[in-house]
Amino acid sequence: GLIFYDTKVTVMNRVLNATVQRTADHAAPEITLDPLEIVGGEIRSSENSYFCQAARQLGCVPSSQLCVKLASGGDPTYAFNIRFTGEEVHGTSGSFRHFLWQVCKELQSSSLSLLLLCPSSAVNKNKGKYILTPSPITYAEEQLFHFFGQLLGIAIRADVPLPLDLLPSFWKTLVGEPLDPDVDLQEADILTYNYVKKFENISDETELEALCAEITSQHLATESPDCPNKPCCKFTYPSLTGEEVELCPRGRHIPVGWENKDVYAAAIRSLRMRELQTPECMTAVRAGLGSIIPLQLLTTLTPLEMELRTCGLPYINLEFLKAHTMYQVGLMETDQHIEFFWSALEMFTQEELCKFIKFACNQERIPFTCPCKDGGPDTAHVPPYPMKIAPPDGAAGT
Repeated sequence: GLIFYDTKVTVMNRVLNATVQRTADHAAPEITLDPLEIVGGEIRSSENSYFCQAARQLGCVPSSQLCVKLASGGDPTYAFNIRFTGEEVHGTSGSFRHFLWQVCKELQSSSLSLLLLCPSSAVNKNKGKYILTPSPITYAEEQLFHFFGQLLGIAIRADVPLPLDLLPSFWKTLVGEPLDPDVDLQEADILTYNYVKKFENISDETELEALCAEITSQHLATESPDCPNKPCCKFTYPSLTGEEVELCPRGRHIPVGWENKDVYAAAIRSLRMRELQTPECMTAVRAGLGSIIPLQLLTTLTPLEMELRTCGLPYINLEFLKAHTMYQVGLMETDQHIEFFWSALEMFTQEELCKFIKFACNQERIPFTCPCKDGGPDTAHVPPYPMKIAPPDGAAGT
């Protein structure tokens, strides 16, 4: 926390350029994606998604072939090239950035089950934020989590911020920081957090009975076997994926009473913390990330800095974009239509600006730092800088 972010990024970039493993005499791996597989917006099966198509083909490419130098200059070197069946695309940048954008959309949709919308979303807290899906994973899913980790590393080397909205608990676990049982539970699942708090704050048995009655009326509990009319809760709780879990051996048969209510509350809290850490999934993600960038780098980064380096800011700074725009063939910043262009963009909402950036650069987020600020030559630009505006091809018309 004592080192400036810029300093960390400079060190990180030097390390990334020093750990390049694919040299110029090696051709980039190429994958072929079939856009027709995902036509119609709804992906019929996850097998057809760009994510799975790419994971299958890159599964047999050694990860050293994906460790390239940091992107800079006009048409930089990317981890792999993409050919879209039936489409002619010039250069490699556009299709690569479109691929990363499409994959993030798939990851945050129902077509892939790697990420789960955090339960707090349901009550408008952290709306649209995701966590890793906590469940025992199959070998195939482990491979997909590994590829997800690789993509995070590939995006860092390519300097293409991924439009992913993940909860802070994901980034904390990724950089190896412990989760806060209060803050992180509240962020991810505020309903469970409130439920646990109710049990922790009960002051006498009458309150406990009233609380159990309230829960019973919401069908979360059953009646006590000893006194059929006395409502009671059992040592079970729904997992994040919706299955009912026993909080201790034979939990279904153990009623919650005055003596063990704190044990019950603590058991629910630790169930959720375990689910948020998802050790099996996170191990696979870290292994994938570690095959592209040295994991030692993560020890200097705070969770927020790791998120900034991987996903950028979901915010387009127009002044920054203006400073990184080139006018070609006789155009000037003072031309009337150029001034109209910028004033039109100033009226855009952030959502519309993201769509404009997607249209212009094939990615939704732009890096918010560029090496050129250190006085470097133009080649130090990170794509998609500079944005180029050229006059129309034909001379006819105004």
